[in-house]
Amino acid sequence: MKSDTSPPNIYLIGDVQGCSKALRALLKQIPPDAQLWFCGDLINRGPDSLGVLQQVHALGERARVVLGNHDIHLIAVAAGARTLSQSDTLDEILASPDRDFWLDWLRHLPLAVYEHGVLMVHAGVLPEWRLDDVLNHAHELEDMLQSDDCESRLQTLFGNEPNAWHDDLEGDERLRVITNVFTRMRTLNADHSLDFSFKSVLSDLPKHLTPWFAVRPRASGDTPIFFGHWSALGLHTFANTTCLDTGCVWGRDLSAYHYPSGRILTARE
Repeated sequence: MKSDTSPPNIYLIGDVQGCSKALRALLKQIPPDAQLWFCGDLINRGPDSLGVLQQVHALGERARVVLGNHDIHLIAVAAGARTLSQSDTLDEILASPDRDFWLDWLRHLPLAVYEHGVLMVHAGVLPEWRLDDVLNHAHELEDMLQSDDCESRLQTLFGNEPNAWHDDLEGDERLRVITNVFTRMRTLNADHSLDFSFKSVLSDLPKHLTPWFAVRPRASGDTPIFFGHWSALGLHTFANTTCLDTGCVWGRDLSAYHYPSGRILTARE
């Protein structure tokens, strides 16, 4: 058994999005004593979302998972707060006899994980948020998702307005911005308001936009931050941030980053 002073041994895994074969192949490459951190979007768009949930859940305490936008979308669809789109591949979960178990499991996942001095989120954090702010705002949304009135409040999470954070935001608007920061954010305008239109490669970035991770100073300091969500960005490191979404669902790699060595493992669907 490792002591509390042992260095971390973590493999952080990008957006799986229902690519169960790639996940199985990737896990075979990872030592059995390592922790496995998943940066959200376990499901949707890929061929076997239910199989991914089963694999990750079977990892037990080895696995840490944060919610992504596709995971929250499923919770909302099941509650009648959103409708399926043509590109969704969630029918197998929704028709499963274990549907309620999987929905409850997802609802109780965090929006941010901070352990061993490492922070993991799905999309990003705002530059003005300190580490305590990140964790506290994540808890606000987690509390709502785990509450008895979750189903009745889910519809209020979705939308592009307001698109800027203010400490005095309240109620549904506050939770909507928190949701968008943690699960949808890629770029910011000059006033740090969220832009939802740009999803492409950095070489196509309009001059008026800046990737959230390139805005300085970041109040969260030099904490290593790992995130996914931006598949066009791919495996990308800037300062203390690393994007892990390498677009497995689009025919590219599923990637795992070993912390602290920086070793990269990959597999394909």
